Amino acid sequence: MRRQDTPLACCIALLLVSSVACSGLSEKDGGDKELSGTRITVAGAWTGSEQKNFQKVLDAFSDKTGANVTFVSTGNNVSTAVGGMIEDGDAPDVALLPQLGVLGQFERNGWLEPLSVSAREAVDANYADVWREYGSVNGSLYGVYYKVANKSAVWYSPSVFAEANVGRPTTFAEMLSAGQAISDSGLAAFAIAGRDGWTLTDWFENVYLSQAGPEKYDALAAHELKWTDASVVEALTSLGKLFKEDHLIAGGREGALNTDFPGSVEKVFGTEPEAGMVFEGDFVAGVAKDRFGKAIGQDVSFFSFPAAKGGIFPIISGGDAAVVLKDGKNSAAGMKLVEYLATAEAAAVWAKLGGFLSPNKRLDIHTYDSLTTRAMADSLIAAEDQVRFDMSDQAPASFGGTSGASQWRILQNFLRDPSDPESAAAELEEAAAEAYQD
Repeated sequence: MRRQDTPLACCIALLLVSSVACSGLSEKDGGDKELSGTRITVAGAWTGSEQKNFQKVLDAFSDKTGANVTFVSTGNNVSTAVGGMIEDGDAPDVALLPQLGVLGQFERNGWLEPLSVSAREAVDANYADVWREYGSVNGSLYGVYYKVANKSAVWYSPSVFAEANVGRPTTFAEMLSAGQAISDSGLAAFAIAGRDGWTLTDWFENVYLSQAGPEKYDALAAHELKWTDASVVEALTSLGKLFKEDHLIAGGREGALNTDFPGSVEKVFGTEPEAGMVFEGDFVAGVAKDRFGKAIGQDVSFFSFPAAKGGIFPIISGGDAAVVLKDGKNSAAGMKLVEYLATAEAAAVWAKLGGFLSPNKRLDIHTYDSLTTRAMADSLIAAEDQVRFDMSDQAPASFGGTSGASQWRILQNFLRDPSDPESAAAELEEAAAEAYQD
């Protein structure tokens, strides 16, 4: 039976409407609690400050919609963790997938829900075409890239550069020369996180894109070009010029193989610096700021990964695609969250906190917390379709994204002994051929 409004009820309703109007609440800023009481589970690899900052984004969504959102950290092997949750009947509603190969795998398994019309429209309006392409499988859009990385940056200590009397290098050879000058001044040139094999894939990809160019990069990423190709050997040879110079690396090659990513940042920006430079994505700034209290732009600066002689400046990116899982208990509510993540409003929440880049073109560049981050974001947005996604993240996980196996292990072995690029290329091809066949 439909409730009939009484005069008292009408007065109460009028008072409530007046209160909302006076407080400035609206559907946009949280007055509409369409998901009140709904529980949404999000699974992804983020921990530490990344998890803390993303929780603030989820809290903003909760304030807006009334949903209760829980984040579950899976560890680095997202595909295995989320796959296990699905098979156990405890699938999250939303997952953050860091690899294109995993996105394709989940789609083939029938685990993904195609994005809603609203989400697709937001991606079309707010993102360059390349991000729609990377979020799609067989022409259907499944993923929104909320947070991405500019993985073509070398971070350095300005005081160390000043002490060694070197400037920002623009070629790979100049970077090695600057490294030698830093070494001569008393510190190692580079801190390398060799214990984390993914950092070594980023080293290779930047050198390869610069030397071989975008077309060969795309072909190698799809395994349409073999890893034994001369272009691969050439890139490994260039990388080997750095790896073989034990004195340029903090702790030498063996020390690098025992250094994880946070440790590599600490060796440059910690209380007792051991090196002048560390190569990795924009997230280095977040670690330097949050863990070691460094001022970005003053204590911490960066230069773009230098071009090989006659090559291009590489722009490698990566990111986590927010997808909706069919087997989630509240996948419809999860879709609302993904729609929100595709907006500039959601991007602004984390942009103000630091340690974050968004491919969202509608995000005001001045929202970022520092001039350094704005410069990185601006270069990423300006590149648009020239950006190339992290090659190892495009590969099947068994080749490009498994700790202690395949590409990671082979490049770790190459760091240990960089004397035979041809053999390393042959090992990479053997592992790739097996992975792409599966």
